[in-house]
Amino acid sequence: MSTRTLPPVAPDVLADAVEQLSPRLRRKLDAAITDCAARASATADGAVEVPFGEDAAVTLRPGPSGTVTEPGQAVCTCLLAPRCLHRAAVLGAAPLADGDDGTDPTPPGTCTEPDPDPEEAAPATAPPAPAPAQVRAATALWDAAAEALSAGVTAGGAVVQAELLRAAHTARLAGLPRAEAAALTVVRGLRAARDRSGEQRLADLTGAFRELLAGAALLAAGTAGTDAARPARRVYEQGGTLRVHGLCREPVLSATGYGGVTTHLVGPDGAHYTVSDVRPGGLARAKGAGSASVALGGAVLDHAGLARGGLRIVGATVSADGRLGAGRKVGATPLRGVDWSEEPAAALFARPVREAMAAVLADRAPGGPAPELLGCDTEVIGAADGFVVVRVTGGGPLLRLRPAHPHPELPHAANLRRIAEHPGLALRVLGRPDLDRAATLLPLAVGPVPGESATLRLPEAWKGRADLGYDRLQGEHFPTRPAGGAAGGPVTAGPDPLALAPLWRVRRLLETGVAGGRRAVAEAGRGPDAASLPARLTRAGLGRAARLAQELTAEAGRRPRDPFGRLADPSADAYARAWLASAVHLAAAERSLLAASWSHPEA
Repeated sequence: MSTRTLPPVAPDVLADAVEQLSPRLRRKLDAAITDCAARASATADGAVEVPFGEDAAVTLRPGPSGTVTEPGQAVCTCLLAPRCLHRAAVLGAAPLADGDDGTDPTPPGTCTEPDPDPEEAAPATAPPAPAPAQVRAATALWDAAAEALSAGVTAGGAVVQAELLRAAHTARLAGLPRAEAAALTVVRGLRAARDRSGEQRLADLTGAFRELLAGAALLAAGTAGTDAARPARRVYEQGGTLRVHGLCREPVLSATGYGGVTTHLVGPDGAHYTVSDVRPGGLARAKGAGSASVALGGAVLDHAGLARGGLRIVGATVSADGRLGAGRKVGATPLRGVDWSEEPAAALFARPVREAMAAVLADRAPGGPAPELLGCDTEVIGAADGFVVVRVTGGGPLLRLRPAHPHPELPHAANLRRIAEHPGLALRVLGRPDLDRAATLLPLAVGPVPGESATLRLPEAWKGRADLGYDRLQGEHFPTRPAGGAAGGPVTAGPDPLALAPLWRVRRLLETGVAGGRRAVAEAGRGPDAASLPARLTRAGLGRAARLAQELTAEAGRRPRDPFGRLADPSADAYARAWLASAVHLAAAERSLLAASWSHPEA
């Protein structure tokens, strides 16, 4: 279902519309939503109209931000309005807007709207532990999330989603924007899964449920640290005078229709910074923003120039995640760029990958921002199953290079295919570790390895690096005779410990619960493989995982009823806790295997 014509809708507006429906109309809501987006059309005055036969039409008039933020901006002409099915269906078909607190619409590690002026940003003070109102909001969020998990994708329609959205809105009002953001991620995932969108992986939705439930449980118990209640909005602090040098740029393209660019920078001390320009516009903007002007302190560089140049920033403002702000008092002048073989960039490639990856896993909190960039010198082995296999020089592990963004109109995948055609090529790689796959790097840029003859030969204007999301590698950029000779056939990247470990059975059980809900897990517990699951896990030394899986299937099937056949305990609380315990243990076990894959020479 395409929602490109419909404007984004604030979660609380949708939740209120669903709440006003009668039980009879709620049962019809999912069917009514189905073709709303296809019938939507823009009007001359900037509104969007969706007709329902000859007697009714719904009109959405978004505010200046382009978002429907007030109930009065959604109007239906039928007699039941505003408590009508038409209005709720159109609001339910529209994409969800993000909270007005500044939460990012893009995945962790990317950036969104223009920076707020640091003078208008919230003060950089650590918030207290969860207050009583926050505990109550988190409890309501836990209950709604538990019901959504119990329903699963199959039964998690608009009504279930609306309950979760209402709880998310309450969490935002209580000062828990991160909890709200986690809930919105789950709702978007449920929508995409029910629409059978290719952009949604069941594993991603499973992880989103885990992070939402884990955060809500800690907050509801009053044991969450201050991080759980701190604002999602970036807080900018004065950083004085700062010199930064470009590393690379990457296109940003989100499922919510945002597009743009993030340019990665490094400071003299090796600290990582970013400058972003991400706005509504989707793919077209992601492709064009790579050469857009940098909106920072009057700098005359574009993002292509900044990625290969540098800036001296006076009155710099920096957020906790390294994003540079563009306040009124910020000034910037261009600096000469540094080659990757010069400091401070060279330090990224000098650190052993095992040590760098261990630091990434130690520093990254669950559900936190994407990991910082990791650099290494490699030798290309060849192509295997849609990725490029390389070996880290100096006896390092085999790594899999996957496209940082698979969209066919971005050059990531095409560049990697061309690289794979040159086995033996010495290649310097800068990318982001993929924390969902063993020994996998998502390369953002590549360059020649200093002192090697069989390496890239890039144009002088590229300053020794190619941004894989914008630059396109051609035949003349490669040595005429790669060290490995002619391109051979497919190669293997060695065993994947995450795929081979019997933990995949636990993962399948958890994903079965997300897809089919509590009933599907109960059926799995009664199936022919029910007895073999704990036995196989126990034989592999995963006794704790076996016990948690047994407890989960037992709780899923526990549905006691009273003498009249009614559920004696309709709450999904115990089931959600059993599911969460198994999911958290699985994440920890997979994290351990992931670390091992970056340490073993044969990965």
